[in-house]
Amino acid sequence: MNVPKNVLWFEVLLYLSLTLDALSVAFQDRTPSADMTDQMITVATVIAAVLILALVYFVWLAAQRRKNWPRWALVASLVLSLISLVQVIGDNGLQLDSGIEVASCLLTAAGLYFSFTGDAKGWFNA
Repeated sequence: MNVPKNVLWFEVLLYLSLTLDALSVAFQDRTPSADMTDQMITVATVIAAVLILALVYFVWLAAQRRKNWPRWALVASLVLSLISLVQVIGDNGLQLDSGIEVASCLLTAAGLYFSFTGDAKGWFNA
């Protein structure tokens, strides 16, 4: 069965967003400080990588296996990301890393929009 066009857009845009997230994690400042030890930085990096891999799996489940619940988990993830992003921008202002996160959130929002509209309706099983 052919994947509907909107589902393909959903998949591509979410993978692009997660690629930006992975690049953001890869280029984070990992300089130890009084607030962040080497161990804490390592644990935070591993947790971010595991979370990105889980979200990649959710996108695959939704787009290729036609599961509905991962789409809703991705919506919840977007909401949490937006809340976090607003707090970070409020504290530090708009910087390069927060700009990358804005782009990632926009890609995710666009992808999720495609997953709920057009020929994507009816693709996802309950």
